Amino acid sequence: MKISRIETFLVPPRWLFCRVETDEGLIGWGEPVVEGRAEVVRSAVEVLSEYLIGEDPLRIEQHWQVLTKGGFYRGGPVLSSAVAGLDQALWDIAGQAYGAPVHALLGGPVRDRVRVYSWVGGDDPNEIAEAVAAQVEAGMTAVKMNASGQLSAIPTAAEVANVVRRVAAAREVLGDGRDVAIDFHGRATAAGVRRILPEIAPFHPLFVEEPLLPEQAHLLHDVVTASPVPVATGERLFGRAEFLTPLQAGVAVLQPDLSHAGGISEVRRIGAMAEPYGAVLAPHCPLGPIALAASLQIAFSTPNFLIQEQSIGMHYHDGGAELLDYVVDPEPFRFVNGHIRRPEAPGLGITVDEAAVRAAAREGHAWRNPVWRHDDGSFAEW
Repeated sequence: MKISRIETFLVPPRWLFCRVETDEGLIGWGEPVVEGRAEVVRSAVEVLSEYLIGEDPLRIEQHWQVLTKGGFYRGGPVLSSAVAGLDQALWDIAGQAYGAPVHALLGGPVRDRVRVYSWVGGDDPNEIAEAVAAQVEAGMTAVKMNASGQLSAIPTAAEVANVVRRVAAAREVLGDGRDVAIDFHGRATAAGVRRILPEIAPFHPLFVEEPLLPEQAHLLHDVVTASPVPVATGERLFGRAEFLTPLQAGVAVLQPDLSHAGGISEVRRIGAMAEPYGAVLAPHCPLGPIALAASLQIAFSTPNFLIQEQSIGMHYHDGGAELLDYVVDPEPFRFVNGHIRRPEAPGLGITVDEAAVRAAAREGHAWRNPVWRHDDGSFAEW
């Protein structure tokens, strides 16, 4: 069996899909994308495809080694995301070829269901209680929210109080039996986050995500040491080597993204590397159905897995397509009491609606993340 064709599809609301076809008729799907830079990743996929055409798709590890190390300049979000999507597609083909879900090829399932959480915004504290209540009504047992909008380098008393009010509003609706995770989105400084975390600790967040920017990993140890709340990070890290400093700093939760951090092949290794440090995996996934399907295969085969992000109904989709618009059968993504049952279909466990993808690709998208500024006109982290 040989790879005969690789196509990419830029589809709303902000995603990029790739389709890998073989000469024996098997087709694998992947989701190689950097949000806001999808067109650039598309070009990288096209370049990497030059190597894959004519190759045996089942030699996944060999291809991963060549795609990640075959160029003198390596790594970074664009290249690692291009590799990630292609890697997902190759695992999808392998599962179909062997007649098994990917989690079976990774050693078999270690759980019967996977806990998931939903996004509830958080920039506007007045909307928190209503959004959280809707998720509770839908049966979710965990939600994630932004800690704040933009933050000053040294947060004011009012900014700290606003964060506390947001978290308190969520906790009041959730009660003690459900969880809330708090996403700082890299908007805080080390000094700022050390000021805020003790104030929200009484509300027992599941974790605080990206309290610092990824380039400030050398400061994580001080934040972790000072924090009464478990610290999570990793959505903007792209390989095992980049996760080593956070692990050594004592981060409790790693959040590699299956569409950024080298795909299924690399994320399973990141999970294994985290085990000796006592860290757990909560893959980042505000993306489409293929990325979520790949994430779930990791979740079902990773012992130190915590919880899975998913983007159904997320505000980034407003005015665009939804995750379920691109699959033939939404059943693999059906939530039961805040969990997803183990998929048993071969490959990634979903059937992509190719007609819907091709139709959406005719529209395409040019999604860009917002650019924020402080009151004085200077750049602010989004």
